[in-house]
Amino acid sequence: MSANRRSGMTLQGSRLTAAAVAPKPPLTEQAYQTLRESILRGTIVAGERLKIDVLQRDLDVSSSPLREALNRLVAENLVVADERRGFRAAPVTRKDLTDLATIRAVVEPGALVESMRAGSDVWESQVVAAFYRLDRIERRVNAGELARDDEWTARHKEFHLALISGCGSERLVALYSGLFDQSERYRRLSASFRQKPRDTASEHKKLMEASLARDPVAAVLLRQHIDLTAKHLTAVLCELQG
Repeated sequence: MSANRRSGMTLQGSRLTAAAVAPKPPLTEQAYQTLRESILRGTIVAGERLKIDVLQRDLDVSSSPLREALNRLVAENLVVADERRGFRAAPVTRKDLTDLATIRAVVEPGALVESMRAGSDVWESQVVAAFYRLDRIERRVNAGELARDDEWTARHKEFHLALISGCGSERLVALYSGLFDQSERYRRLSASFRQKPRDTASEHKKLMEASLARDPVAAVLLRQHIDLTAKHLTAVLCELQG
């Protein structure tokens, strides 16, 4: 092999290596993502005080980007800011849960109706694909092979977002995405207290079929799906908080 060819391969390999190494996001974004995931997963407990000096040490980030990240989380209602007490993870309350469920019951079915009205073949294929991925993991969950962990959560959210993705409003989809994440905090909190298994796989299948058929009953099924979740989560909060 010639020197030129070897050199070309080396250069090409270098380019491939450079392209494969993605640049790290800004420090603010790194802190934001880390804190957000910890709050949603419950690693940072609801109501827990978020001490700036401790977070600076744990996240290896300075005060300025850290405060910016915390303020972004305040805007998402995942962190509460108090002038005297600083920052803390947003508490979980029955009032907040009811508020979330009420808003979801308006936003999500409404967006689904618009998606069924305007959704294209692309929308349909996205719904089917998202359901397939969710159904595969739900079958394993129901068989006791997996827990409703991060992967299930991702597939679950993906399916619900796919249902409303044809509504034509990016703001509406973004709004719903945030509502789903806030609701996820409550679901994870209640996961270990579930007494009766729930056939969510069947619920999701009926929801998909009705949506693809452009059947108005899909919006009713979706409201029922949201209400059942809220009912269970409220019962758990009542048991935990008295």
